[in-house]
Amino acid sequence: MTQPNDIRRERSGDGLTAHQRTALDLAASGIPALPLRVGKVPFGNCRRCAGNACGGRPNMKTPGPCTCPAPCHGWAAATTDPDVISSGIWRRAWVRAAAVAYHPGGAGLTVVDLDDADAVTWARETLPPTQTVPTTRGEHWLYLGRMQSANAVRPGVDIKSTMAYARWLGFGTGTMTPLPDAVRELAAKELPPARPAGAVAVAVPGGKGPCRHRTPAFLERGIAMAEQRITEARSAVHSTVYGTFLAVLSTHGRCGCLTDAHVARLFTAAQTKGESPRHCTDAWTNARTRLGL
Repeated sequence: MTQPNDIRRERSGDGLTAHQRTALDLAASGIPALPLRVGKVPFGNCRRCAGNACGGRPNMKTPGPCTCPAPCHGWAAATTDPDVISSGIWRRAWVRAAAVAYHPGGAGLTVVDLDDADAVTWARETLPPTQTVPTTRGEHWLYLGRMQSANAVRPGVDIKSTMAYARWLGFGTGTMTPLPDAVRELAAKELPPARPAGAVAVAVPGGKGPCRHRTPAFLERGIAMAEQRITEARSAVHSTVYGTFLAVLSTHGRCGCLTDAHVARLFTAAQTKGESPRHCTDAWTNARTRLGL
């Protein structure tokens, strides 16, 4: 795989990088593409869109393209517009990009992401054959048809379609077949948690610990500062998110005052920086475990 430091040497006479050319090829086939940075995550929002101050698309609750001219808002930045992909405002991202991603739902596709050998074995025994693409640890199974994305529908299995992105790894092998009911049913079984996964109980049992907030403003200020810390991270986003979750829980997690709405704000800030729902859940769970919550 091309390393970020090698990308400048791949630029041709027209100034396009190899990843940029891949994105243009995908766009020509009707597949919305976007750049990924190191860590297989999208680029963070520009200053105008930091913390979703611009309102998102809208607030990232519905599928559709981002209206910002920069590659912002994760999956919503994916586009089939060659002028956008080739634009000067995207150039810096392409020069730093480590990979190309696409929005499966925007192309009318669903990706069943099989993350390990056990998941691949399950799919071969359970799902209809379709086009498959090898990944680092497993396979992507591509079906014709879109649906709501869902994470961790079973061990090692995610579904990526609308409002999600998947890394582009080539066309793979086999013939793509229609999206089966068996995949739709997997997502239906996951429906829908009332709170972010992993945030089921942010307080100790009964929430009887001492309240350190003193006033609601103290808690609100703490959550706002945590959102800002995540939003302003320029590197080491994974560790920043974990450290921020740990700090919030250590201060506000034992008395029962931390609500689902507060947790959702933190998860939203992390996902705006490119963290996946699964990464957010893992970071939250690990922070709770470390603190004994």
